[in-house]
Amino acid sequence: MFELNSIIEKLPKHLLDLVIEQPYNEYTAQDHAVWRYVMRQNIEYLKGMAHSSYLLGIQQTGVSVDSIPRMYGMNRILQKIGWAAVAVDGFIPPSAFMEFQAYKVLVIAADIRPIDQIKYTPAPDIIHEAAGHAPIIANPEYAEYLRLFGYYGSKAIPSKKDDDLYKAVRHLSILKADPYSPNEDLEKAENDIRLIESTTSVRSELARIRNLHWWTVEYGMIGDVYNPKIYGAGLLSSIGESYNALQDSVLKLPYSLDTENYNFDITRMQPQLFVTPSFQYLTEVLERFVDLMALRTGGIDGIKKAINSEQIACLCLDTGIQISGIISEYIDDEGKLIFVKTTGPTSLSYNNSQLDSHNKEYHADGFSVLIGKLKNITEDISYMNNYQLDDIGIIKDKMCVLEWESGIKLSGRFNSLLRKEGKNILLSFEECTVLYQNQILFKPEWGSFDLALGAVVNSVYNGPVDPDAYGHSVSAPTEKTHKITHTSEAKKLHDLYQIIRGCKQKKFSLKNIITHWKKAMCYFPDEWLLHLEIYEILKTNSKAGSEILKKVHENLMRISETDKTIAKLIGDGLKIIP
Repeated sequence: MFELNSIIEKLPKHLLDLVIEQPYNEYTAQDHAVWRYVMRQNIEYLKGMAHSSYLLGIQQTGVSVDSIPRMYGMNRILQKIGWAAVAVDGFIPPSAFMEFQAYKVLVIAADIRPIDQIKYTPAPDIIHEAAGHAPIIANPEYAEYLRLFGYYGSKAIPSKKDDDLYKAVRHLSILKADPYSPNEDLEKAENDIRLIESTTSVRSELARIRNLHWWTVEYGMIGDVYNPKIYGAGLLSSIGESYNALQDSVLKLPYSLDTENYNFDITRMQPQLFVTPSFQYLTEVLERFVDLMALRTGGIDGIKKAINSEQIACLCLDTGIQISGIISEYIDDEGKLIFVKTTGPTSLSYNNSQLDSHNKEYHADGFSVLIGKLKNITEDISYMNNYQLDDIGIIKDKMCVLEWESGIKLSGRFNSLLRKEGKNILLSFEECTVLYQNQILFKPEWGSFDLALGAVVNSVYNGPVDPDAYGHSVSAPTEKTHKITHTSEAKKLHDLYQIIRGCKQKKFSLKNIITHWKKAMCYFPDEWLLHLEIYEILKTNSKAGSEILKKVHENLMRISETDKTIAKLIGDGLKIIP
């Protein structure tokens, strides 16, 4: 089982279901070589291109350069700056990803990119998460933006299409991470994503805020548009993308709220990037976006978004009572919200804690909410004492009739009252009927009617307000990342990488190293990273003669002639060898 610490222990149960044990022993020596190459290139290139917090953060967050970091070694260091990290299986649902972030926990996809995607990969991997996200959170101002974004992002209401798109993107990323995936499967997966995106007319809150997340947390730049620095994890973890980002061919635009309108394609490098003048400005733009979310606006618009999502949401009344469930119906009177209904298990809460006896088992068939002011009653019923309630006919064990300004009528026998912090929040009735014009909203045979008091729905957001009490769960994705079954040839290659890795870590004789190089030339003459690793060992060995160095170098040049992309990788690798 994964190791807990004081930060991870605060996570709600439904998020813990997505956490896995880091499969550290499954990383091959080639995987470690890929990690080392990318990290060394990043440090060399980004020292003048990244925000100053990045290189300092690598030291502060315990990110190793030579080996893939062990998650819980990182955790012991991250905890000192108030954060933690957990391993997950590839892409997880966007709302859950945001919620982890709100709890100051980085989710780190346990896989690592294959060597043919060493410059850029659309799939989340440990290079992207540990080498991209982790170092920059050492900056306190940025870390707070990340936490705040996670909180608001987890409250953003999704749509059904968001879930379809998430599953399609996850499927593509799984195929991309498997070096043995057939090309026809990759093409179909990419086409499926385009089809979903082409049929999406109205973007949800989650889709819009994810755009802001992508262009800041993942692909953000900071400073001046004519001379920006990199801080986004997607750029910091991609040697190809970070180089491409600073080319004149990539348009640099000032970051603003309008950035939410720019969609992105995970399979390609970005055609434009957005530059913020400061980390503080990121928070200012985020707050302006949240002002437009149902979290703050509530009302009919928020209810419509929740209904469209077909997922559990929470609506909050101005009295502070919170109703969590699947919102299915509403009635408005000349544009004013007067009735909302949930379907299926619903719970009632106050101050973010579930009320006793009002769990989803008690309200298993849904809940009806009457909204607005009572007719001919000027005082706020939520602040009335028992004598004032008696005066308007709300008397224990007596039948009473209440009428709202909207025309909704309730008749029933008053049973009980629930007060919180000196405020009436819930009245319960037996033998109750609720009518609106010719429509029956509640019948006596349906049981007790609990009247949640409130004149206005002032907030609507994604998910139940008290997820642990509600018993909320986020199902782990049914499609798992592929457990790579390597061919016997690949295993032989990995064994040779391991031997060369051992040569770097221990003192091996020059004769021994040359023997292994000859074996590499015999079986894997075109494995550029392996030969680059051998060249580095020989170059730093004082006993290696110029003749053997020349031969290894000549082979690297021969490989370079086969592919321009590999030629640049080899050239960049040679530049940083002492």
